[in-house]
Amino acid sequence: MNPPFRSVLIANRGEIAVRVARTCRAMGMRSIAVYSDADVQALHVSECDEAVRIGAAPARDSYLNIDAVMGAALKTGAQAIHPGYGFLSENAAFAQACANSGITFVGPSPQAMRAMGDKIAAKETVAARGVPTVPGFAPTSQSASVLERAAREIGAPLLIKAAAGGGGRGMRLVTDLDRFSDELQSAQREAEAAFGDPTVFLERYIRNPRHIEVQILADRHGTCLALGERECSIQRRYQKVLEEAPSPAVDAALRRRLQEAAVSAAQAVNYVNAGTVEFMLEPGGRFYFLEMNARLQVEHPVTEAVTGTDLVREQFAIAAGEKLAIDPVSVSPRGHAIEVRIYAEDPAHGFLPSSGRIEAFSPPEGPGVRNDVAVASGSVVSSYYDPMLAKLIVYDRTRAQCVQRLKAALADYVVAGVTTNIAFLSWLVAHEAFAAGDTATDFLQRHFDASQLSGRTTDPEAAMVAAVALQCLPSAQGSGDDAWQRLGGWRHASSQRSVRFSSPPSSVELEWSQVERAWRCRAGGSEASVPFRDGLFWFDVKSAAAASEVPPRAARKCAAWLTPDGVAVTRGGATYRMKLAKAPAAAAEASDPHAGEAGTGLVQAPMSGTIIKTHVKAGQTISALEPLLAMEAMKMEHSIVAPYPGTVSTIAVQAGDTVAAGDVLVEIAEG
Repeated sequence: MNPPFRSVLIANRGEIAVRVARTCRAMGMRSIAVYSDADVQALHVSECDEAVRIGAAPARDSYLNIDAVMGAALKTGAQAIHPGYGFLSENAAFAQACANSGITFVGPSPQAMRAMGDKIAAKETVAARGVPTVPGFAPTSQSASVLERAAREIGAPLLIKAAAGGGGRGMRLVTDLDRFSDELQSAQREAEAAFGDPTVFLERYIRNPRHIEVQILADRHGTCLALGERECSIQRRYQKVLEEAPSPAVDAALRRRLQEAAVSAAQAVNYVNAGTVEFMLEPGGRFYFLEMNARLQVEHPVTEAVTGTDLVREQFAIAAGEKLAIDPVSVSPRGHAIEVRIYAEDPAHGFLPSSGRIEAFSPPEGPGVRNDVAVASGSVVSSYYDPMLAKLIVYDRTRAQCVQRLKAALADYVVAGVTTNIAFLSWLVAHEAFAAGDTATDFLQRHFDASQLSGRTTDPEAAMVAAVALQCLPSAQGSGDDAWQRLGGWRHASSQRSVRFSSPPSSVELEWSQVERAWRCRAGGSEASVPFRDGLFWFDVKSAAAASEVPPRAARKCAAWLTPDGVAVTRGGATYRMKLAKAPAAAAEASDPHAGEAGTGLVQAPMSGTIIKTHVKAGQTISALEPLLAMEAMKMEHSIVAPYPGTVSTIAVQAGDTVAAGDVLVEIAEG
């Protein structure tokens, strides 16, 4: 078959750009990447056949710059543009610019995009077709007084939502109406930053619903199909954490009603291409239209897994004017699929984003396992963009089997150098409520406590890996035995060594085995053989300690990297930091990128970002946990609060300043 287009420009970055490029290759189409200055070495650049620089690191200067993206498309002779998700994917002006230039936009028409992109208008449109919607208030005026008056009529709890929004950005839950004004300003700022439009509306907050969405495909010839539902209820900060298909709460009758409503909503705006209609589902089976995303969703792979459909391939075919050639019966959901998002973030400390160099990256493999990735070993995670590194998708015949496969895959997932949410995801899928399918949107509020991730701080097998890392990692070898003897207390022999760690206290005895080509290690009554190959450490499961809290076979693969004062080890999703008896001099000035709490009288930036508002003034008396600053990082607004009561002595930043992790923001004199 001839490909629908000769060349496709992918107006995005990260894992979705890589994923679209691979379908382009499978269909015989040339793929063209665009990249910012921060993404020169990004994986999506090397995965495409051609790449064009479009601007500076900030998204507004590159991935959100319509002129720059269109210039790249015209320069390379691209016949079509695939927008992925996020950035310009739901920007009607961008879709119109493609049409004006004679380039096919792989998505809906600008008219349909405008109709569904304005959440207020979308609710009115689908309600006219009989689709149930959540009660709320869609103001004609954005006056703070008008909105606050409406809020008091609706009553708490209520949601402030961005009219042009999605992904939880520009959304705030208000449980105390006295806080409405502050929450309104925060929502409007975030909506303006994310979508270029501060318009918001209000909705009654439905307690503990499930978040259900239906995938649709519609061609230009009048066919509109629904490909089953996905459940995306487990969320934090209104962003999805885990998605699965089908939903454990949806039976055949409810699925039919949801699909009929989704198709009706799409047909109301003459929708063409792939899209997703989202609903809130109450425990009794009543559902409400939430919004329609006029693009491909992050979680589309779970629908692909249970229907056997390449949704990106179908997008290209529809954009080229072809009729849908899908038999609705053949795409009825079969089996079960679950997707989790691998983020560079620290769930134990408020899900703070993490940035830096990835020292090792090794996702799991095997039947029923799919990895959509944005990074590789050596990639740099930038603070300019969303911190999602990859998506892990697993498939099996039943939900229970799928959950078990996911547990094993997460235990085999290795990301070294940045903090990730892998341990958090492992906790999540092992929880009895998740196993039972009890997954309403308040799941994390009901069940998650950061202390659940602290776990054990000592692990003899992690100490073994740390000791072996000192023998194997290039920078350790380059330091010389004498230096490491001063640091770690070595006992030298031709093949035997001893390493002491001061924190957590432990001692490891090592002996090189020429036969095994590995280090034989002993620590804390445990013994293991630890070879090093392909940048990873491996345990000999026959001799690894059976008493370990993490089953050796489930966490056989490990990675380690040197820190200023020792070695960090990631194993089974958990990270262990081993300090040597004496730290290198270079460590004196080092600080952990997430040590963004207070030093003596100092409040430091927990990550790189931009200051968007200061809440306090010099000389002001403050209480513990009082907001000091608002900061934008990785597309989200974060509140920086006072670690203790006192008096603000100095404010070192102002709105608009760009700061790095560890920069001093505020000095506080303790009261």
